Amino acid sequence: MALLRRVLSSSSSSLLRPLSAPLLPHRHFSSGDEPLLTIETSVPFTGHKIEPPSRSVDTTPSELLSFFRTMSLMRRMEIAADSLYKAKLIRGFCHLYDGQEAVAIGMEAAITKSDSIITAYRDHCIFLGRGGDLVQAFAELMGRRNGCSNGKGGSMHFYKKESRFYGGHGIVGAQVPLGCGVAFAQKYLKEGAVTFALYGDGAANQGQLFEALNISALWDLPIILVCENNHYGMGTAEWRAAKSPAYYKRGDYVPGLKVDGMDALAVKQACKFAKEQALANGPIILEMDTYRYHGHSMSDPGSTYRTRDEISGVRQERDPIERIRKLILSHELASASELKDIEKEVRKEVDDAIALAKESPMPDPSELFTNVYVKGFGVEGFGADRKEVKAVLP
Repeated sequence: MALLRRVLSSSSSSLLRPLSAPLLPHRHFSSGDEPLLTIETSVPFTGHKIEPPSRSVDTTPSELLSFFRTMSLMRRMEIAADSLYKAKLIRGFCHLYDGQEAVAIGMEAAITKSDSIITAYRDHCIFLGRGGDLVQAFAELMGRRNGCSNGKGGSMHFYKKESRFYGGHGIVGAQVPLGCGVAFAQKYLKEGAVTFALYGDGAANQGQLFEALNISALWDLPIILVCENNHYGMGTAEWRAAKSPAYYKRGDYVPGLKVDGMDALAVKQACKFAKEQALANGPIILEMDTYRYHGHSMSDPGSTYRTRDEISGVRQERDPIERIRKLILSHELASASELKDIEKEVRKEVDDAIALAKESPMPDPSELFTNVYVKGFGVEGFGADRKEVKAVLP
């Protein structure tokens, strides 16, 4: 397991930790000496007003193993969030991402922390992909002070400003024009970076998306609009809500690309291609053909508008983690038992993070008024300084 330990401990991602399992002495690679693997995507890309990228994707053993570990961590986090919600330790809305992990991990593999991401309310795994901490994630989910938004945002409002993750947003589609604004700033400041604005197939019919796309195309902004098409906007199948469910073509005058969003390597290739296009020519739309295993939110059983056979069929045939597992095994990068050891370690890491998050205190009541109004602009009378409020605060 020498390669396995080397790549997991040397990875730049804060999610990847050294393993304590026994080493395999027969696989050693010095720094920069890793073999390059070229793997073909599961299905071809489909382009609109653009020539699609090659299906042949370059990767390395370390990348494949980090994909497996990080997606396993994301999956375990979301399964744990399901249990915490049912135990009433997570309140309010909670939208889980299990099934869609390849979009988060593939996108991150193609970009840098200089690039920006903004998304909707299904945001936990994007936060982890941007280098977020498990304890901060669970503390935020449970409304605790040590959360990434100080316990005041909850499931729908994760942020990580230092790595340019501008959060989950609860208003359907509202993150798209905000993302275009971030892209405007990037171009104005000549940063040479791009913004990925993620939205679902349900939000794809929002008028504000087309308004933002229009001005972005006029100004050649470095924005990539990513439609995470999981085929159900809340409880409504795409064919019932959209006359044209070919979302990658929705930009009309803007190029688009349809991508197998359950294939992490295809997502990586598409996002790398889209970044180059956006920097050179302005907006591009990516449609990620993906799937969510849970319902729209925790209040949705997810089985009234689709069959359990459909869900299990996707798990068996297209699951993003299982695809990477098969690649690792077929290239003899690790054994089946070694991958099981990774999954066991991930489970323990999530359990430990939950225990630490539970120890975090609730926010002080005065926090209700912080980060709402800017002091010095004549609005103090509406915040924590208001005497009626001071009278009730401890």
